[in-house]
Amino acid sequence: MGFRDRVLGEARPERVRNVALPRRQSYFPSAADWRDEVLYFLLPDRFSDGREVPGNLLPRDRSNLNAARPNLPTGETWSWERWARSGAERWQGGTIRGITSKLDYLQGLGVTTLWVGPVFKQRGHLDTYHGYGVQDFLEVDPRFGSRQDLVDLVSAAHDRDLRIILDIIFNHSGSNWLYPPGTPAADPNHPENGVHKARYTTGQYDFGSWRGQQGEPIAAIQSGEDGAWPAELQDAGHYTRAGSGSLDNTAEDLFNPLAEHKRSDFEDLRDFDLGNPGVLTDLALCYKYWIALTDCDGFRLDTLKHVSPNQARDFCGTIKEFANNLGKANFLLIGEIAGGDFNESRYLNALQRNLNAALDIGEMRLTLNGAAKGLVNAHQYFKAFDASSDVEPNMGSHRNLGLRHVSILDDHDHVFGTKLRFSVDARPTHQVIAGVALQLFSLGIPCIYYGTEQAFSGPEPPERQWLPGWGGSDRYLREAMFGPEHPRAEGRTGLQPAPAGVDTGLPGFGPFGTAGRHCFDAGHPVYVRVAALANLRKQFGVLRYGRQYQRKLKLPGTSFELPGPGELIAWSRILDDEEALCIVNGNGEHARGGDVEVDVNLNGSTMTVVLNTAEAAVTSQGTGPYQGSHPVGATVVVQRRPDGGAHVEIRDVGPSELLVLANHPEPQS
Repeated sequence: MGFRDRVLGEARPERVRNVALPRRQSYFPSAADWRDEVLYFLLPDRFSDGREVPGNLLPRDRSNLNAARPNLPTGETWSWERWARSGAERWQGGTIRGITSKLDYLQGLGVTTLWVGPVFKQRGHLDTYHGYGVQDFLEVDPRFGSRQDLVDLVSAAHDRDLRIILDIIFNHSGSNWLYPPGTPAADPNHPENGVHKARYTTGQYDFGSWRGQQGEPIAAIQSGEDGAWPAELQDAGHYTRAGSGSLDNTAEDLFNPLAEHKRSDFEDLRDFDLGNPGVLTDLALCYKYWIALTDCDGFRLDTLKHVSPNQARDFCGTIKEFANNLGKANFLLIGEIAGGDFNESRYLNALQRNLNAALDIGEMRLTLNGAAKGLVNAHQYFKAFDASSDVEPNMGSHRNLGLRHVSILDDHDHVFGTKLRFSVDARPTHQVIAGVALQLFSLGIPCIYYGTEQAFSGPEPPERQWLPGWGGSDRYLREAMFGPEHPRAEGRTGLQPAPAGVDTGLPGFGPFGTAGRHCFDAGHPVYVRVAALANLRKQFGVLRYGRQYQRKLKLPGTSFELPGPGELIAWSRILDDEEALCIVNGNGEHARGGDVEVDVNLNGSTMTVVLNTAEAAVTSQGTGPYQGSHPVGATVVVQRRPDGGAHVEIRDVGPSELLVLANHPEPQS
């Protein structure tokens, strides 16, 4: 009997050190080069419950969605306050089987790898729907499904040549135990709580008691609903017990394992003492278990900044070695390193090959957003890829960077800037395509956040004034794409099946301020354009591996220069003798054009249009042939100038649309 059959045929292990992990077995191979992949990040609770039907698809016209805002069963009219409360305080009902049911939708979008938010068992009495408050590190939360469901998801994905990355947490656990009553640490708001009185410290508070099923203090752990699991984590010495403190850092204390941000609890989550012998090993064994059981293809590492580089290196190294022994030679490890691009660069340099890449969640994400909306000079974005530049952020060499960072336009946190999706106040609706095009066709591994392909943006502007915390709360980044009618009930009641486990007093936290309507629309104009971008990226290696150069632009009455915000954004990817010229209109309201420089030595007399997103949108609607400028297959003359330069004339690119021209237009076979 193989490892998977044996493990799934038993209850989840009580002790991880007792699990006989496999070795030298046949597993799904890693991606040869992760630049070939297009990632898609989703929160399981907010993505799909697998019960969507065509008749409940939300109308594409968002101008009047009142029909998708039903009254409550009690007869009360629609309440924005209750909709917002549902999004902040309740599980919505998404499942792992729901994700599996949408693999065709995702593959049609051009996604090749799914980054799945944490699925591990949470405390039953809490509503940590996001998954980052783990109670049992060897079990799937029953609200998401089962271990078998997770295995089936990975298997179904692999059957389609898709890969799965699991979101994991090894810096902290959920709120599985309590500090002693009356001590400062028992109250996160107590002025004497935490280690902030001393910058570096090894001080600890006493351990109080484990929590029972309802969160109550208990004398001893008696069931799988009590305390923390596996049993190795039921040791008070596994936790720093430093209370709440500042999670920020300075450059000088970033690598200090005793710094406050390395030891503090995340509010009521409990920080692991990774410096205590055995703790890191136990947590690594838990995640090796999931690799062996599911055959997943990588991990996204939560809160990596709060782990010292030595601890991170040890954890990543043992994970990579274990995966390699299973035939997964390039198991992907991506770090979430908050605090800005400087922190990301230092961790990447410190961990070297033990960490594949970091998420661009710092200044780079804001620069990308601003450039795509025509609010920031695109030169700021491209200079960040130049190691010799003194422009911040600075992400390093254009030859190496493509393997080292995961490009983020939207995510579930927005740790920098306002907590609003790109498409809030976007004009036109497909303006987000400018940002996605920069992601997919510039250096790096692109990651699309769920709902971006449907232009998620929250309720209409007149209603936003009623929403608590608009712009400052994570909830508005996390609408439930499947549009539940109602959320799960509060606490352990929500573990029960319907109808008892459903809170009919609240509307579901559906997209655009609705309930009961889903948004899996493969004909949406943003979905169609993203799919066209991803398909072209797959066909042309130059768009994945090529060097990158921003191109100068000549407008009427000017010389060739890098343009200001709101004009065409042009850059080339060059691979050997191939040049792909990418041109985005950074203006969301008006068509733009100009003369765009190209490489004089690589090009002959013409370049060929290989993608026009405006044409892709028209073609998908089936309303007739595309009538605009630069259709796919058209050639553009390469004009050579007396000064030795060369350029192409680009005209009438629609608002937030994209063109790609190639000097070798034949796609890969």
